[in-house]
Amino acid sequence: MNRQQLTQLIDSAWDESVVPTLCEYIRIPNKSVNFDASWEQHGHMDKAAELLRSWCAANALPGMQLEIVRLPGRTPLIFIDVPATGGAKQDCVLMYGHMDKQPEFSGWNEGLGPWTPVIRNGRLYGRGGADDGYAVFGSLLALKSLAAQGIPHARCVILIEGSEESGSPDLPAYIDALAGRIGEPSLVVCLDAECGNYDQFWVTTSLRGNLVGTLRVEVLREGVHSGMASGIAPSTFRIARALIERVENAATGELIPGLHGRIPEERLRQAKAAAAALGATVYQKLPLLKGVQPVTGDVTELLLNSTWRPTLSTTGVDGIPSLENAGNVLRPYTTFKLSFRLPPSVDPQAAATLVKQTLERDPPYGAHVTFEVDSPTGGWDAPATAPWLEAAVQGASQNFFGRDAMYMGVGGTIPFMGMLSEKFPRTQFLVTGVLGPQSNAHGPNEFLDIATGKLVTACVAHVVAEHAKRE
Repeated sequence: MNRQQLTQLIDSAWDESVVPTLCEYIRIPNKSVNFDASWEQHGHMDKAAELLRSWCAANALPGMQLEIVRLPGRTPLIFIDVPATGGAKQDCVLMYGHMDKQPEFSGWNEGLGPWTPVIRNGRLYGRGGADDGYAVFGSLLALKSLAAQGIPHARCVILIEGSEESGSPDLPAYIDALAGRIGEPSLVVCLDAECGNYDQFWVTTSLRGNLVGTLRVEVLREGVHSGMASGIAPSTFRIARALIERVENAATGELIPGLHGRIPEERLRQAKAAAAALGATVYQKLPLLKGVQPVTGDVTELLLNSTWRPTLSTTGVDGIPSLENAGNVLRPYTTFKLSFRLPPSVDPQAAATLVKQTLERDPPYGAHVTFEVDSPTGGWDAPATAPWLEAAVQGASQNFFGRDAMYMGVGGTIPFMGMLSEKFPRTQFLVTGVLGPQSNAHGPNEFLDIATGKLVTACVAHVVAEHAKRE
């Protein structure tokens, strides 16, 4: 492999073609199905799929099959099949990404917005560029850079789904429908994860599961003057606080034992190594207000908290008026959207049952309490890394970043990884991404670091080439 030739091809393609197309992609408000129930009527997802398909068609490799697959009532999926080259084995590399997006969120800096692409200091701002619009470009361009030098690679299948940000409800149907065309992959490459910094190649070793549900507490048929009712009827907010305290210690944030799982020794060692490499940047990457401290000063514990321990975030609320509409009323109900992040080893269905039973049992004052589970999703722990893959990852990082590769768990969820591990237990995984410090996926000011996108593309090309040479 001529590294200089490969990086020149990738860099120029990103500058001349990928970034301009990503700008067009950012302008499309193709929010995931959980955030746009009328996505089919609005047509944004189809528009995004066609934009990505057109770029892939313009950059097609010899013998490549490309289509947008549509199952009735489901978001579209881009399917790309690139034949093996140079006599490589006829097994399969499965490359994965998604094109649906999180909603707008508030708090974007002046001049920035979710659907307005802006390039500042080498970073492309806007919703979905880093999470995960770049994936199809990075995947196909990695293969194109190998083809330019005649470097062999195995048959590669690229899947870009349209419902990942909603827990991938549509993906299992597509995997079943396309099973015969996909085959059994020996390597999965996923470009939807984080990187601890922008200085080296980061590989994700685990992902947490996610349990989302709606807690609703009701005591009245309608709101009542607070001077008349308070002290007689209980406050739904106070009851909700007490119920949540059953599952989360308000002082420490620790969740009930049934939501915890064992942390493997290898993951502990990797967390310590990542903590040594990252130091205080583990929490300094967050937009903490002046004077606000992380939950502990132990960086290793912070990494384990965010990757292998359960946590609870309250992500939405209903039944509480805005400040300008806050009259002196004892409200009839309070509703919270609760999001539990689960350790990779915890069964999401068992966790859902435990949380529901804990919240609903013996409600204070006989209040009407329900916890409706939306979508329990399991986590993922990578299988043992094969020697060839470990060497390939290290070589890629040294060749293109000039530093050793690093391994780290990630606190988010990619449902597809768990699906694939169950379906293909012998498969190796390369899960990586460009979501580094301050990139802020799902929140305001999301950005893609363009230089990192280029380097990750080159690293993927290196690993795919080494995959074809493995014994």
